Amino acid sequence: MQIFAVTHTGRVRPTNEDSLLVGHSLYGVADGMGGHRGGETASRVAVQVVRTLLGGKTPEENTLRVALDAANRRIFDMQRRDASLSGMGTTLTVLWEAPDELLIAHVGDSRAYLLRDGELSCRTQDHSIVGELVRSKAITPEMAKTHPYRSVITRALGTDPVVEPDVLHEKKRPGDLWLVCSDGLSNMVEDDEIAHTLAELSDQTAANKLLELALENGGVDNVSFILGRVTEVSAP
Repeated sequence: MQIFAVTHTGRVRPTNEDSLLVGHSLYGVADGMGGHRGGETASRVAVQVVRTLLGGKTPEENTLRVALDAANRRIFDMQRRDASLSGMGTTLTVLWEAPDELLIAHVGDSRAYLLRDGELSCRTQDHSIVGELVRSKAITPEMAKTHPYRSVITRALGTDPVVEPDVLHEKKRPGDLWLVCSDGLSNMVEDDEIAHTLAELSDQTAANKLLELALENGGVDNVSFILGRVTEVSAP
C-alpha cells in the first residue's frame, strides 16, 4: 500500500499520547490513556511489541492475536510494577497486509474505515459504552455525539490481564483506500465529511485536509491517522 501517516497534538492537550505503527506491512494507530506519562507509555509499548513480534512474518490470524496478547500483558505488568503508571492502557487498531487480504486487529475505539467505489464504511466496532448503546438501539448515533460517556471505552490493551481483540479478514482490491484513525479524528470530523474529503482529493491532499478539519472543529484531542491506498493485489 501507499501510505500517508499523520499525528498531531491537537489544540488543547499539552502532549501527544498517540503512537503510529508504520512498516513491515503493518499500519496502526494506538491512542493511549491514563495520564500524560501513562498514555504515552502504553501506546508506545503496544506499537513496539507488535512491531517486534510481527515484523517480517507472514500475516496469520493466530500470530496477530498472540502479538496483541503479548502487548496487553506487557502494559498490564508495567502498571502493576510502577504506581505512576497505574490505570494506563491504550487502544490499538492495526492492519497487517498480506498479498491478497488485510488482517485487522482492533481493541478500543480507534477505527478502520474503507473507501471503496466512492462509499465509506467503518469496518470496526467501537469498544465503548456509547458504541454498545448505539448497537443495542438504546440511543441514536446523533445522541452518541453528545453522550456524557462518549469517551469511556470498554476494552483496551493493558487494563486487564486478558483482552479479546476483534480480528477481521478483508479482501484487497486495487484502488481501495483505508483510513485507520484515533477518535481525535473521528470525533471531530463527521463520516460524511471524511468520505467527501477522501473521494474528492488526492491522498496526500486529503490527509492534510482531514487534519485541518479536525483542528478547525476544535482539536480537543490528539489527532492521528494513517491513509493506505491499495496499489496491487497478488496471489497468496
